[in-house]
Order: sequence, then C-alpha cells, then structure tokens
Amino acid sequence: MKIGFIGCGNMAKAMIGGVIKNKVVEAGDILVSAASQRTLETVSEELKVNTTLNNAEVAEKSDVLVLAVKPYLYEKVIKEIASKMDEKKLVISIAPGKTLEWLQEQFGGMLKVKLVRTMPNTPALVGEGMTGVCYNEYVTENDREAAGRIFDGFGKYEVVAESMMDAVVSVSGSSPAYVFMFIEAMADAAVADGMPRAQAYKFAAQSVLGSARMVLELGKHPGELKDMVCSPGGTTIEAVRVLEERGMRSAVIEAMKACTDKARGV
Repeated sequence: MKIGFIGCGNMAKAMIGGVIKNKVVEAGDILVSAASQRTLETVSEELKVNTTLNNAEVAEKSDVLVLAVKPYLYEKVIKEIASKMDEKKLVISIAPGKTLEWLQEQFGGMLKVKLVRTMPNTPALVGEGMTGVCYNEYVTENDREAAGRIFDGFGKYEVVAESMMDAVVSVSGSSPAYVFMFIEAMADAAVADGMPRAQAYKFAAQSVLGSARMVLELGKHPGELKDMVCSPGGTTIEAVRVLEERGMRSAVIEAMKACTDKARGV
C-alpha cells in the first residue's frame, strides 16, 4: 500500500509518524508534498519519507491519499489532482466543515471517489489522538480496515454518523484548547500559592492525564469518580462548590455549542 500526503503540517506529521511506528507501511512507501522545498527537506530528514512539490504526482502514485492542507485550499488542490484520480484510490479528508457530498462534487459527479471524512485532534502528536470518522457509500470493508490501521497509528478512532461530525469538532477536535486552558489556570493558582511554575504544570497536567485514564479504563460515570474525591466537609467539595457557583459546567457547554455552531457555519 502506497500512502500519499498532500500537505505536511503538524497533523500530517503525527499521522505519518504513527503509520511508520506501527508498521502500517514503511517510510519508503509514503510520498509527501508541500508548498516549499524547505518544508520537504525537513520532513525528509525527520521521517525518511519520499517528497515532491507536485501534488498531482502524490495523487497519481498513492493508493491512499490524505488531504492534509488547510480547508480553504481544498478546492484548489482537488482541481490540481482530479485528473489523476480513479475509483480504486481511497481519499482521506481531515478538514472540518467539508462534507462528503461537497468533496464528491469537487472531484466531479461522474467519478465515484471513495471518501473518508475525519476529524483528528492535536494529541495525535503524542500518539493520543481522538479521531471521528465517517465514510461514503463507495468505501469497502477492506478500505475501512486500511483506514483504521492508519488512525490506530496515532491514537483512537470512532465511526460516527456524518451528522455528528460538527459535534466531534467541539468535543475532541477543538477541546484540547479547553483542556490546556484548564491546566494553565490550575498551574497559575499553584504558582500563586508558591509552587514553581514548571512543577505546577507537571502536577496539573499529570492530574488531568490520570483522571482521563480513570474515565476510560474504570468504566465509571464521571460524576461517580468526582464523588470519590469529595470527602464530606473536605477541601475538594469546597472547590467544586466554587466551580459550580461560577458556572463552570455552563461555560463549557456554551463554549462547545458555539464551537459546533461555527463548524456548521451557523
């Protein structure tokens, strides 16, 4: 299997690194294009993959093609590569807001392109990504397995209805930013109480990491896990009381609703 990447930003690098690490394919079976030779030289040095400045070449030589450019460039890039496409190739999109129907239209209505729409997130950079995935009707079971091996390379993935993809944007695609803000705020508070900043970040980040693993691995409701920490009349319930008083839950819900609306173009 030959895999091509058009675009090589952080997300593409995370995907490529995972694919190589998990031996989905060898580095020599990956072809990457980018807008500048300097970027390609860096990618070639870091990941040992093949590179080119020609997007059409990537499309022509790939069995699986990942479109990893910014969303506003999709229409332009697809026009460049459309003549090199056929109905055997699998195309993976990582752009928010670009529907399967829109992607099919860009390739031309007569060509039955096998399309996979995804929404990964930046924790893919450390192998802990979460990716929402949906397929069009031309994607076979073998195609799904091949795509799944790629997604497994940099984290976890779940198949969702396409109507849920905008919700995926808010709950996982954008949510690392919310978590980073939470970690930063906790660290700031610890610094205010006298803890060195580097140590504060480590305490806060490890607490978030450990708490997330408890949700995923223990199978308990988050509310039950929260109650396990809150002793009667203790320090934790006092902190929870203040968070509730300041509207933490409501703020998160409203922020995510705004994120989903933005993804939908509302």
